[in-house]
Amino acid sequence: MKVCTQNFGKGAQKIDVYKKLGGYSNISRRLFDLSQFELINLVQNSGLRGRGGAGFPTGMKWSFVPRGGKPVYIAVNADEGEPGTFKDHFLMREDPHRLVEGLIIAGWALGARNAYIYVRGEFLPAIEALTEAIREAYKAGFLGKNIGGTKYSLDIAVHRGAGAYVCGEETALINSLEGQKGQPRLKPPFPAVNGAWNMPTCVNNVETIMALPWILEHGPEEYQKLGTPKAGGTKVFCVSGDVKKRGVYEARLGIPLMELLESEEYCGGIVGNLKGCIPGGSSTQVLTPEECKKANMDYESLAAMGTMFGSGAVMPFNNTRSIVQMLNTLGKFYSHESCGQCTPCREGTGYVQRIISCIANGNGKDGDIELLDSLCKGFTGTTVCPLAAALAAPVQSYLQKFRSEFEEAILKNPEHASPRLNENYRPEGWWEN
Repeated sequence: MKVCTQNFGKGAQKIDVYKKLGGYSNISRRLFDLSQFELINLVQNSGLRGRGGAGFPTGMKWSFVPRGGKPVYIAVNADEGEPGTFKDHFLMREDPHRLVEGLIIAGWALGARNAYIYVRGEFLPAIEALTEAIREAYKAGFLGKNIGGTKYSLDIAVHRGAGAYVCGEETALINSLEGQKGQPRLKPPFPAVNGAWNMPTCVNNVETIMALPWILEHGPEEYQKLGTPKAGGTKVFCVSGDVKKRGVYEARLGIPLMELLESEEYCGGIVGNLKGCIPGGSSTQVLTPEECKKANMDYESLAAMGTMFGSGAVMPFNNTRSIVQMLNTLGKFYSHESCGQCTPCREGTGYVQRIISCIANGNGKDGDIELLDSLCKGFTGTTVCPLAAALAAPVQSYLQKFRSEFEEAILKNPEHASPRLNENYRPEGWWEN
């Protein structure tokens, strides 16, 4: 069963095609006969949880937004900067009207009159598709004043980001939307109470919003049946790495990881011998081959294995891959993307990256593994946002599960037993690799 990807390859970018496929059928009495609270309860009963990575129940998140008095805003998080994640990009390109329809549903539930789609600036095809879809929706009377002959009005604008990973964090996104520096805010207050322009703001992922039309059309019970007892529906996975068929796949929540990777319906099998798998994006803890055989792709199952479901970015890798070099690549990304607001993140991620780079380039020292672990333990809970912790999680899991590769890399340095000079130690040419 397809929920968010059912219109892929059908030309649904055009409103006439989208309507022929059943699009915008919800923008009728089916929607407007429901009160805000009835609609929120419907979404809660569907078991829909946020598809951006946190997995927070969507209906519950909506229920936190205060009613009356202040205007309410909706912000769609389409920044998608997590390495290995590309599902939202394809969803917006292939079926932009589904996102618009989902926003109308969310807007009615929240009493919002303005919605913003915050898109990563490099996603030009997605931005163009969304802009044209919104123009068509206005022309057809689905946006603007008195939608569907009611007194409800909604305006949607596309906001192009500037390519900062940290703006995927909801409060940094809001700051950027306001024209401020894209840095996370302290919480509380939470955006649902005090968000954009100090008004109540609900931030949802693209995939989350795009599930709403299906839920309203088929009912919450049917959506719940597609998933697990604790999370309804399907998940759009983006699979890269050492598989025969990389791409975007929609599958039921709870599908076994190896079924996703090996089934002809999905990825068609592993290329080479499986060495491990990153299950939910670059910030999640790595799985060994033995763990992959036991893993089911849902929030609770992966959490029980000491990792996270994350954004649904699945990256299996084979025995030709160097764990040390993989971690070196991740370290470069996270240290570069720190917004610089918090000392443990600003200084700590760079320090961790310099040590990893030394190991990868043959300049590792005895004690580096223990030093990396010690540094990473100081990241969690010490920063405004979890960016530093997003580096700590893979570092610690790679060191734990593939420690021998790091030890072998350190032993290649003839001077591995000599002490490291200080935290600013940079071997000649370290920045080039």
